[in-house]
Amino acid sequence: MSDPTRWPGLKRGLVAILRGITPSEAETAAEILIEEGFEALEVPLNSPDPLQSIGRMVRGFGDRALIGGGTMLSVAHVDQVADQGGRLMVSPNMRPAVIRHAVARGMVTMPGVLTPTEAFDALDAGAAGLKFFPASLMGPAGIQALMAVLPKGTVVGAVGGVTPENMADYLRAGVTTFGMGTAVYRPGDSADEIRRKARALVAAYDANFPA
Repeated sequence: MSDPTRWPGLKRGLVAILRGITPSEAETAAEILIEEGFEALEVPLNSPDPLQSIGRMVRGFGDRALIGGGTMLSVAHVDQVADQGGRLMVSPNMRPAVIRHAVARGMVTMPGVLTPTEAFDALDAGAAGLKFFPASLMGPAGIQALMAVLPKGTVVGAVGGVTPENMADYLRAGVTTFGMGTAVYRPGDSADEIRRKARALVAAYDANFPA
């Protein structure tokens, strides 16, 4: 039986970070992103009414995408998102207790790390993947160097400063998962704008991901 807390076999390692989205926009944005090829959606908890947005997205699309919260800093945040049906826990930092609690709630976890110590501590706590953040500080070369010591098969994500133009550099370094923020959604974006951005990112991923 597969473990629901491990990183799922997504066709594309693209996570839409919908920071600032409102509940009234959530379902439309989720539908567009899923149609364009995103399979993971994250609503940071410093967005307006984030739990309501997560709940709406889960009820409408939870069977078609991995949906959950970002900027999850505490055990309480984990419970709040899990109680809405969220299955994805993303954070900018690394707290073993928060990771362990999310795993216990059956969530897929991707905490933020920037050093070897944080990376190994996160894996020891049961993290499904590692989010190098902000990726722009390390760049593809820095992440690639650190990956040389990580266990084989570790899911490595890059967040912060990744664009369709530089995605290929990260892919060549071994990164397989990307959290896309303003590159896919900015508060106030129209449905057409979200679709245009999503389509460009999916095209860049498909063009550059090694077969």
